[in-house]
Amino acid sequence: MTNTGTAVAAFILLLTVQGLNGQGQAQYRDFRLGSDLASVAKLAGIDGSTAKMIHERPALMQDLEWRPSHWTSAPIAAQSDPVQQVTFSFYTDQLFRVVVDYDRERTDGLTDVDMIEAISQTYGAPVKPAAKRTAAATMSIDNDSGTPIRRWEGADYAVALYRSSYATTFRMIVTSPRLDALARTATAQSLRLDAREAPQREIDRQKKEVDDARATQEKARAVNKAAFRP
Repeated sequence: MTNTGTAVAAFILLLTVQGLNGQGQAQYRDFRLGSDLASVAKLAGIDGSTAKMIHERPALMQDLEWRPSHWTSAPIAAQSDPVQQVTFSFYTDQLFRVVVDYDRERTDGLTDVDMIEAISQTYGAPVKPAAKRTAAATMSIDNDSGTPIRRWEGADYAVALYRSSYATTFRMIVTSPRLDALARTATAQSLRLDAREAPQREIDRQKKEVDDARATQEKARAVNKAAFRP
């Protein structure tokens, strides 16, 4: 078997084993959509306090990054897990999106068909590519992920496979359609709030700079005046 064939076989086997271990379609591996940040962090074995706040109004949204080395003690998982990084995104402490970036070396030589076949082992038959989102409904994640290849959908989950536009790398995004829609609305509202308040924030920033400079000068004046001898 060629190196590419071996990689494909290992990738498919890894996904199949995970499916046999009880993975449902509304989740990625053992991470179920809708779970809170604390439980996801515990399952991943990482510190939940490292989560990055994206914005806190009109709804709290956070990202938690994870770089897994391997999932199980089985040799095949330890040696061939192709995942480089996973980003968990939370809307009001509910996991709504999982972004899986695959390691370039571990997927080198794999074709779009190879990836579709492997992912279909877990999420079933793919559907036709979805219509392009309107600008109002598009998050930066959609634009940054590259070329869409195929989608898998169900009542409570959606999976999209992308190929990077500038390198031979793959990304898979697993989402809860319900929570994803709420997160997109919250993101749009947050951007509007930021734009509306930007002028006042700039005024406040400039005022703070003036006040800080004045305080620093007054402190220096007091010290130097006390020590000054003509």
